[in-house]
Parts: sequence; structure tokens; C-alpha cells
Amino acid sequence: MALDTLGEFIDAIEAAGDLVRVREPVKARLELCEIADRAMKKPGGGPALLFENVVLDSGARSEFPVAINLFGSMKRMQIALGVEGLDEIGGRISELLEMKVPEGLLAKLALLPRLLEVGKFPPRVKGGTPSCQDVVMQGDDVDLDKLPIITCWPEDGGPYITLPMVISRDPKRGIRNVGMYRVQKLSRNTLAMHWQRHKVGAAHWREMAERGERMDVVIAVGGDPASVYSASAPLPPTVDEFLFAGFLRSSPVHLAKAVSCDLEVPADAEFVIEGYIDPSEPLVTEGPFGDHTGFYSEADLYPLVHVTAVTMRKSPVYATTIVGRPPMEDFYLGHATERIFLPLLKLTLPEVVDYHMPAEGIFHNLVFVSIDKQFPGHAHKVMNALWGQGLMALAKVIIVVDKEVNVRDPKEAWWIALNNIDPERDTRFTMGPIDVLDHSSRAFTYGSKMGIDATRKWPEEGFTRNWPALIEMDEDTKARVDSIWPRLGIPG
Repeated sequence: MALDTLGEFIDAIEAAGDLVRVREPVKARLELCEIADRAMKKPGGGPALLFENVVLDSGARSEFPVAINLFGSMKRMQIALGVEGLDEIGGRISELLEMKVPEGLLAKLALLPRLLEVGKFPPRVKGGTPSCQDVVMQGDDVDLDKLPIITCWPEDGGPYITLPMVISRDPKRGIRNVGMYRVQKLSRNTLAMHWQRHKVGAAHWREMAERGERMDVVIAVGGDPASVYSASAPLPPTVDEFLFAGFLRSSPVHLAKAVSCDLEVPADAEFVIEGYIDPSEPLVTEGPFGDHTGFYSEADLYPLVHVTAVTMRKSPVYATTIVGRPPMEDFYLGHATERIFLPLLKLTLPEVVDYHMPAEGIFHNLVFVSIDKQFPGHAHKVMNALWGQGLMALAKVIIVVDKEVNVRDPKEAWWIALNNIDPERDTRFTMGPIDVLDHSSRAFTYGSKMGIDATRKWPEEGFTRNWPALIEMDEDTKARVDSIWPRLGIPG
């Protein structure tokens, strides 16, 4: 059964014994972040937290509780997406990709349920007043200071909305985009939108600016967990994130018309902030911000958002997250993407067996890839192909190993890689786009990348020595020791 609201998600987490309710007064400025950071650093990601007594910057108590670390464990990601294991979703995608029209009437009829399942996915617009508009504030009534928007780190430029669904529309094709971009609160009715140049929302803004047209934008906070996750997923620009969320949920996402602009919003969102960007206005300073790299990203110029309306549910919960020194909650969101999108990666690179982006690599700094090596230079073919795959273009280091290596275990992957490489022979460098937040690149968003071929080398690759076998015990001895282990008195 799909979870339709943030409240249902929180209830499911609490039923699983994975939620801590914090009743102690905690400041939205810094204190909430410090508590959440300590929780996130616990083994397995720590518990989800619901702060019931949040103190605003004004000193007043917030009307709204704050939820954080909701996605911050493997178990909670599975609850969010309604699966026992994240690879289940990749399996569903594989089935759809492999679907062929069978011969014979009975076989074709058997295919109908899968085809009908696809038809359930498009989002649907609800009639009447949606729950996200139980309370509506417009014009002079808009006051973002009443929301418990947190200031995460001491040198941040201000409070930030960190777990939003930012909704915009392609002015040429009319395709909706839902992205997860940080948004800085500047005043009671203005925000700064951090649209990195590689993001789809930024492309929409550039097109609107070229036309000289005002751009509508919506920032939804809290909603069904599949939609919140989908906002973080690296989908192609032509794929509607709410359509993808419907696929994940196996049921449509319900939308509603915004009250002050021409966009649809999640009908059951906790909060919806509606507004516009005027391309004739100068950009505003956004940042600094303590980022997912574990370092502060510098202040820069970004578009100003004028807030025209704030709507909310009755008794809403404000959902947020923090980023910083890994591991953090965002690692688990990224890990879900890794598992879900593997079948799509295999469409163009069928030789890929698995891949993994460890927490320490903060997604774009390190990617382990295992392949079924078929020919000399195959590892170089794969690393170059990966650098041509969407946001994988930002990957700084790609390490390619053979198919039997468990890349989801970084210790094993590093052990094999460091044993297999001759650094001069097996390392390749290239230039290309770099993540906006990378402070080490030689130029803004442009720098070098490294590919390491850690596969077994073939004679054609210039290796003529014997390649040693891995050390492994024989199966009979392992079985014998398994049988006597309980009697040995060795713990574990």
C-alpha cells in the first residue's frame, strides 16, 4: 500500500520502532542540526527524529513540529518506497525493459496486467480543495518567519529549506520538472533559489530569462515519500518526476492547482510556497552553505523568488534534512538512486555488473564499477561511456574492477583495486564538467577526472606475467569448520 502523506510515512517509521520524538525545546538555529548530525553518524544512520518543541529565531515556539532523517537508513528508504529491498524496484524496471509482445492469444492476455499497471502511473489532478490548501496565506499575510526553517551550520548565509520539491515547467515543451535544490530564506516573503547550472530547473530559468518572461515556481515541503525521493533522482529532462513517483508507488500521485500561479502542486503536501522569478531583476547573493562535500560552498549570485502564497495542511509537519561531513541522510537517498537506476545504466552498458558510490565519495567523487570484461581496453571503454551518462559526467574518479568483485563493499573493492593496478599503466586522465560544489577544480565547474583500470590485465594490454589466484579455503574444510564452530567457544 502506497504512503500518500508525510504523516503516514512518519507513522510507518514509528510503527517500525525507528522514530524518536524529541520534546525538549531545541532551537531551529544550529541546535537541531547538531542533534540530527550526531544521530545520522550512528551505525546504520541512526533513528528518524521528530522535534515537537522547536524554538524559532524570534524566540517564539514554532507552531509546527520538525521531522528530520526520515530517509536516513536502508530500512526507512524501503518503507518510503514500499519494498523489502531497493533492488526490487530495479527488478520491476528490468521487467518492463525486457517486455516483448508474445505470440498467441493467451500469452498476450497474460501481458495485459503489466501494461495496465503502466497506465496507472500518470499523476492526476484532484478536484475540490486539496488538503495542502486547508490554510492559505497570500499577499501581506505571507510570513516565512513563522516556518521552522533551520540554519544548519555556523557560517551559513541564513536559514535554508533543504528537503523541497521545487516545481517548474519547461516553457518550450510544457514538461514539468520537480527538483531538490536548497532554497535560502532571505526575508518574510523572499527566497534565493540555488539552481546549479547543470540542473533542469536552471535550464528552465535561462529559457524564461531569454524570453523576458516571469517564471512561476513552487516549493513544496513534505509529501508522499516516493515523490520526495523522486525530486532527488537524476531523471532525464523529459521524464516527469511525479510520473516516476507513480511508478515507484504503483499508484498515481495526486496533484492540485496552485492558488496563485499556473502550476500543479502535490495535493497532500504539508506546506506549499508559491512564487515567481522576474528575469529583469538582478541576481541576489545566496550562501555560504555547509554542503554535502563536508565543506562550505561559497556565496554566489542566484535568482530571487518572490513568494505570492503559502498554503498548508491542518497541523502540518515541517520536513527537512541537513548535509555536511558524510555519512548523512543524503547517502541513503543516493544509494536508492544507485539501486533503482542500475537497469537503465545496463541498457547502454550491458557489460556493467554493478556499481557503487560510497559515502566518503559524496556521490560524484568516487564510483566503483564491476564489469564482465570481454576484450582488451574494456575498462577504458566503460569509464568513458559513464562520463557520458547524465550527471555521471561529474564523477571525479571511476574505478573499474572485474565482475566477481563486490563493489558494494568498499573495503573489498579497494583491496582488489590496489592490488591489481600499476599506477602509471592503469590510470587515465581526462577533462570535463565538474560539480558546482567542488572547491578543488581548477576552474568553476571544469576540471580533470581520473579513471583507473583495476581489472585483470590481458596479454594484449601488455601484461605477460602470471596473474595470481585469490586465496580461498576449500569447500570441504569450510563445511567441517562450520559444523564444529559452535563447540569452539569463539564468540561471533
